[in-house]
Amino acid sequence: MSSEPTPPQDAADEPIDAAEHARGLALERSRRLGQLDVMRSAGTNPYPYRFDRTHTLADIRSEFGALEAATETEVHVEVAGRMLLKRDQGKLIFASLRDRDGDIQLFVSKAIVGDELFDAINALDLGDWVGVSGLVMTTRKGELSIKVNKLVLLAKAVRPLPDKWHGLTDPDTRYRQRYADLISNDEARRAFAIRHAIIASFRKTLSAKSFIEVETPVLHAEAGGAHARPFNTHHNALDMPLFLRIALELHLKRLIVGGMERVYEIGRVFRNEGISTRHNPEFTMMELYQAFGDYSDVMAITEELFVAAARDAIGTTIVDINGTPTDLAEPFRRVRMIDLVAEKTGVAVHPSMEREELRALAEKHNVHVQPQWGTGKIIEEMFEALAEHELMAPTFVTGHPVEISPLARVDRNDPFLTERFELFVGGRELANGYSELNDPIEQRLRFEDEQKAKEAGNAEAGTVDEDYLRALEFGMPPTGGLGIGMDRLTMLIAGVPTIRDIILFPTLRPEVFE
Repeated sequence: MSSEPTPPQDAADEPIDAAEHARGLALERSRRLGQLDVMRSAGTNPYPYRFDRTHTLADIRSEFGALEAATETEVHVEVAGRMLLKRDQGKLIFASLRDRDGDIQLFVSKAIVGDELFDAINALDLGDWVGVSGLVMTTRKGELSIKVNKLVLLAKAVRPLPDKWHGLTDPDTRYRQRYADLISNDEARRAFAIRHAIIASFRKTLSAKSFIEVETPVLHAEAGGAHARPFNTHHNALDMPLFLRIALELHLKRLIVGGMERVYEIGRVFRNEGISTRHNPEFTMMELYQAFGDYSDVMAITEELFVAAARDAIGTTIVDINGTPTDLAEPFRRVRMIDLVAEKTGVAVHPSMEREELRALAEKHNVHVQPQWGTGKIIEEMFEALAEHELMAPTFVTGHPVEISPLARVDRNDPFLTERFELFVGGRELANGYSELNDPIEQRLRFEDEQKAKEAGNAEAGTVDEDYLRALEFGMPPTGGLGIGMDRLTMLIAGVPTIRDIILFPTLRPEVFE
């Protein structure tokens, strides 16, 4: 806006003394608390119950964005938002108001509002929420504004906003105090707007394909559907142990057995594992299952979902991957895991090989092999160590060994591999899917192998889920299944480097309040 003040020279580089900063915040907070006492003594409620607005700021910009400079309309509007900037010019006050959708300038004239309201507006603090009545206009410089004739305080901000130019510079504080981050950080608001648009796009695309959105339990008696360490909890009334779900898969496939044919869920899953730029203990997955299809069908759906999501969220299918513009509308590469390992080692590999031969090859390439690993697991570890991080352009990695894919069907042309894929973009896994195993006899054998691995010390291995096996015995038609990590997809489309930038409240160590 035209009245925005000029930042102090080298403001971003000035050192901030922590103790002095804390003293300043305490003094400012004390001053504002004093204002509350004065208001209440005068019979003013600084936190009224409601305000009826007629327009959002986006509505006003949409309707009047082309208004010529120095134009005054007769259109009366009621708007509300947070006051972010304010400048007194004697008999005029210019202020900036922000709601969820945008900003607009407030034009306050003492001649219009009177001395008492003018002084009250002048006494407001940055961060206060206000409701405004006035006429839509533009200034001589063309700034779309509201000529204020009435203004009411909706919520007094007792704590001052982060400094406009320094903002929240400590990442931990940004993530811990997301409310303050959203106030002061345009990029944070942009990232979460993109996240919303991506999820809305998924729902639109899947609805058009006749998928039904469902909700399945978060508390599970068996931690299945993925290789991960679960969170444990206890149900007091039933006196039974339960797990927070590590995947959405097995309940959704029960619905395919029940005849729902096309189902999906967008939901939180929980894995009791490490925290990194790509990992948070709770995160959002989208899983879908399509009867009468296989992994080739859900690979096609994956590409379609990604393209539509990018277009709906940022208006283009071109995203930046480590500095390289990449068009998601281009067909994704498809390559087998064993072929990627062969490229990096110079040796053709296959799960049918002797374990000792694969172990020696892995050790040669500095991949340490655990005693309980079979040939399939060794191949996966070599892939992760040698090839995964180089998969920048969207790549479907296919043909996973049976050992590491307990819920996928055996490849129709190779009994040692499965009809499974993982999608990698920018060296990160974003999706996983397969032709679902629907033979209850084979599924029981796979579960029993998982149980043995768990008893041998693999905390991420699964167990025998008898109820799921019972469901399969009723018959599940040929099915393709897909899981997409919504957080990592948002990172890709929004162009942010860490998962904490697109989870509103990421998991952090407890804060110590003094």
